[in-house]
Amino acid sequence: MSARAPVAVLISGSGTNMAALLYASRAADCPYEIVLVASNDPQAGGLKLAEAEGVATFALPHKGMDRKAHDMAMDAAIREAGAQYVALAGYMRILTPGFVSRWEGRMLNIHPSLLPRYKGLHTHQRAIEAGDSHGGCSVHLVTAELDDGPLLGQTPVAIVPGDTEETLAARVLIAEHQLYSRTLAAYVARETDPEWLLGQLRPLAMAQPEAEETVSHGMACFGIAGGKKFAYFSSNHHGDGRVALLCKISGADEQAMLIERDADRFSRPAYFGDGWIAMRLDLGGVDWAEIEGWLTRSWRAVAPKKLTRLLDAADEF
Repeated sequence: MSARAPVAVLISGSGTNMAALLYASRAADCPYEIVLVASNDPQAGGLKLAEAEGVATFALPHKGMDRKAHDMAMDAAIREAGAQYVALAGYMRILTPGFVSRWEGRMLNIHPSLLPRYKGLHTHQRAIEAGDSHGGCSVHLVTAELDDGPLLGQTPVAIVPGDTEETLAARVLIAEHQLYSRTLAAYVARETDPEWLLGQLRPLAMAQPEAEETVSHGMACFGIAGGKKFAYFSSNHHGDGRVALLCKISGADEQAMLIERDADRFSRPAYFGDGWIAMRLDLGGVDWAEIEGWLTRSWRAVAPKKLTRLLDAADEF
């Protein structure tokens, strides 16, 4: 099993959804681990539970603090804990756009309604008053607009005759505890899934001038139409258990330097020689802008001068 994705959970109260995420993470096949539970309320009950379970905690009261400064402090604590994802679990603070943008695509929230219905508060009462057949819960990615990010999962919960806001909320909470852990696990696991990783890599490679995708050596590869290959996508090639991008480099010295710097990420690809490097993509937290840079450099290494001259001329402007 690949390394588990480190997750920070933000809470403001008892932390029942945090607890559900935490206990789900104890399963041997869970792809994430909780590395921090943080709160804007030092008295939040969930902090004591996290401490008892051996999870690091951080608390910073928001009263009297500038909202941006508070978010920056929370962000610093999350990053110091090594988290790659943030799960909001009853965190009752509206986050600043700056905080949200720093965790774009890596911050999830659970909301007690079937979004896009009933954003905000009092969701259960609003569903009952509207005569809906079901309430429910939704997990979504967090964006700057409240409760408006892309949906990742939902669970409908039937509204039965005589339901009150409290009785419906109690059943929805059961659904929340199951939905959140499943959805978070599926979302972080995609970063080790070869098909998902190739789907992220493909448009970056195909954005290179005159690029084409073919299959070579049993691997998806990218080359210049009618010319040389500049990148290969390796998935468990020769049974190595790795998902990696193979790119051109300057030679043996650079290859040795990269491997010495980070042997977990970089390796010498079998049968490709000193002019190539394999960089793992399935360790989580891939910097796709950096990968784009590697692809561009590799493309330039094999591209005919007629193509590179055009790019060099464009770069001058």
